[in-house]
Amino acid sequence: MTTITRIAPEVGWLPISFVNVYFLGRPGGSWVLVDGGLPGRANQIIAAAEAQFGAGIPPEAIVLTHGHFDHAGSVLALAEYWNVPIYAHRLEMPYLTGKSEYPPPDPTIGGAMAFLSRFTPHGARNLTGRIRELPTNEVPGAPGWEWLATPGHSPGHISLFRPSDRVLLAADAFATMNLDSWSGLLTGRKTFARAGAPFNTDWDATRLSVKELAKLRPNVVGCGHGIPRSDSELSARLERFAENFRAPRHGRYVRQPARTDEHGIISLPPAPFDPVPFATAAALILAGIALGAGYFDDRRRR
Repeated sequence: MTTITRIAPEVGWLPISFVNVYFLGRPGGSWVLVDGGLPGRANQIIAAAEAQFGAGIPPEAIVLTHGHFDHAGSVLALAEYWNVPIYAHRLEMPYLTGKSEYPPPDPTIGGAMAFLSRFTPHGARNLTGRIRELPTNEVPGAPGWEWLATPGHSPGHISLFRPSDRVLLAADAFATMNLDSWSGLLTGRKTFARAGAPFNTDWDATRLSVKELAKLRPNVVGCGHGIPRSDSELSARLERFAENFRAPRHGRYVRQPARTDEHGIISLPPAPFDPVPFATAAALILAGIALGAGYFDDRRRR
């Protein structure tokens, strides 16, 4: 899909596989790209942008809500193609300048995304030369918008808000699809849910961020994952979700968060035992034994 869908005046949405990017601005005027999608998807984003804003009309800037691989995967290629700066929160800088890896995801909390997190990258990304620190209370190139610190999913995670009509881009503070469910992941059915739960490294901060965003009573919500929402019950549904928000029952960061600062990781809670790699290895061994037994049985029958 390369067509941008309008979700509010001067706000466009483009799904890139299971993650979203957003466009702030209008054709004939300046515009800003929010997030950079998955690795290898720069051409798809460029094609959509040129269809919407015209060829040869670059954004004023790219704003990163955070630097996880699915939100920043193509951001350097896009910034170099358009020759524009990338902005992010100060506390994301160590992970975007090659100084620190993100705290590792926690696959032991259970669920679809937790299982898949075993196979996703969480290393540092080096955007030195393009990356800039977000200015206070301002979204560069997007007048009328403000950014809000919403940590928990990552140390410097932000959400974007336009007070004039209460449009909220919540990124991965929460999601509008259930990433913990295999059926939710495959169907994309609309619901409020935790976003990227295995990557949340401070559950108290995540809960507080959700509650603060619900207080905004948005009319439109676009998240990093899931179809944007604008139904009449939106604010009430989000408030209920915030009130009932719960961390997983168990997991690496449930009782003790990762400790980080402007230099990156300070300390991590101990990694819990993860049975899946061992179960996978055991299954391969058993399969090998079974195949070997069949081979020898076949040899004996000859």
